[in-house]
Amino acid sequence: MQHPVIVVGAGLAGLTASFSALRAGSPVILLERAAAAGGNSIKASSGINGAPTVYQSGPVPDTFFYDDTIRSAGSRMYSAERSQRETLIAQLTNRSAAAIDFLVDDIGVDLSVVSLMGGHSVARTHRGGGGSPPGWSIVKAMLDSLKRDVRFQLRTEHEVTQLLTSPLSGDDDDGPATVTGVEVAHQGETTRLDGPVVFTTGGFAGDADGLLARYRPDLAGCPTTNSPRPGMHGLLTAVGAELVDMESVQIHPTGFVDPANPNKPGKILAAEMLRGEGGILLHKGRRFVNEMGTRENVSDTIMKLPLDRAPLKTGGSATPRQWDVQLLLDPGAFVRTKPNVNFYLSKGLMAKHKVKDLDEVTRETLREYAGVVAGQRQDSLGRKAFGHWTLKWEDGVGDEAEVYVGRVTPVVHFTMGGAVIDERSRVLASTLSAPVPRPVKGLWAAGEITGGIHGDNRLGGSSLLECVVYGLVAGEEASKHAKTLDVAERVASSSSSSSSQSKEPSGVDWTDL
Repeated sequence: MQHPVIVVGAGLAGLTASFSALRAGSPVILLERAAAAGGNSIKASSGINGAPTVYQSGPVPDTFFYDDTIRSAGSRMYSAERSQRETLIAQLTNRSAAAIDFLVDDIGVDLSVVSLMGGHSVARTHRGGGGSPPGWSIVKAMLDSLKRDVRFQLRTEHEVTQLLTSPLSGDDDDGPATVTGVEVAHQGETTRLDGPVVFTTGGFAGDADGLLARYRPDLAGCPTTNSPRPGMHGLLTAVGAELVDMESVQIHPTGFVDPANPNKPGKILAAEMLRGEGGILLHKGRRFVNEMGTRENVSDTIMKLPLDRAPLKTGGSATPRQWDVQLLLDPGAFVRTKPNVNFYLSKGLMAKHKVKDLDEVTRETLREYAGVVAGQRQDSLGRKAFGHWTLKWEDGVGDEAEVYVGRVTPVVHFTMGGAVIDERSRVLASTLSAPVPRPVKGLWAAGEITGGIHGDNRLGGSSLLECVVYGLVAGEEASKHAKTLDVAERVASSSSSSSSQSKEPSGVDWTDL
């Protein structure tokens, strides 16, 4: 019997881990509690980071990704775990180009368009040139590839309720128990699956009344881009897993406020690449922030503005805490983001206007900003990269131009905290008798369920990257473990068979044969 690798969670990390385990020679059972695969990964709209790649332009190779990530991680880089954080970040950035190659060459995804996003020193966020968001394109291509392998099983609406463990192993009596499989609930029945486990269940940004309320009660009332569902970190802590950075929750600066339902707590993300390609943010018609700052910086600046409306209880539900900020794209930015903007237009989240029809304050802001982009003056807010902004203002030319405008507000988007892992994606745990964290045998994790990589702030484009880099590692490592189980089982079976053959059956009269 071949032990399967059991992957829990079918976002990009889980899909990648499944692919990696299959490639290493193990069958895979992928369990997903939702009705379909994809998780939050399928909604990713800006792209995936990679450096240096053949798609990047520039006179010298991009060697700044590690430094940008360290800088973005902020004060947590100076914690006691600094060395381990640096190791994880180095692996993330050093393997980023290979991750792009893997998706392009092995999975068949187009990632030929590269954009600059906030917090990055150079353009390194890759997406395709077609009309599909990068998350959807990557997830679909990965699923198509997996489904062609007869050793792969995807089981949706299967919720893991427990990690199964064996007693402490003899060679490590003080260490954590070994994970041997999972308990799964499906349609009212509970079953058991045996094999090494890769945990890829995502974060807790949608767990408003659970983990989010526990670790960040100050975010109560903030809207979110995540579907409402509980975090699954408790299953890991039940086997001793260490958690880190659980207070680090990313507030993305731009989630669309739907004019048709402004109080809806769930928001559609206004992709960061909208600003990267030239979009600007306005409050009462004026720019107020460098749109190319980190997500943390831009969100903090917005949240210092007056609230549009404080949360109020109405009929048993609360109106969200949100701000009144406008995202505006000129014709040049629109051309670079056309598929996204057309989608937002179809949903009523953005509207098209002629410049001459805007209020005078906004028109004056556009006039001043056009001068900054043209090099007539420096930007007082510090923006130096203007994407593909083309709107000019000579002799009233700008009046007839069309711009695209939507209301946005900060949203709970991503959780940087989670299970502590090492560079082999092994989940680390401690016990009372062994307080120094050690790997849990039989258990790996990848993606947003893990912590320690992004620190205080995740760079845009690094979520999908983390899923691929550590998903590949986790799947391969779990497959190695599965093969050791296969060998051990064959040896045990052979020994048992030899032992039984060496004994004469009792009660047999050999003269009757």
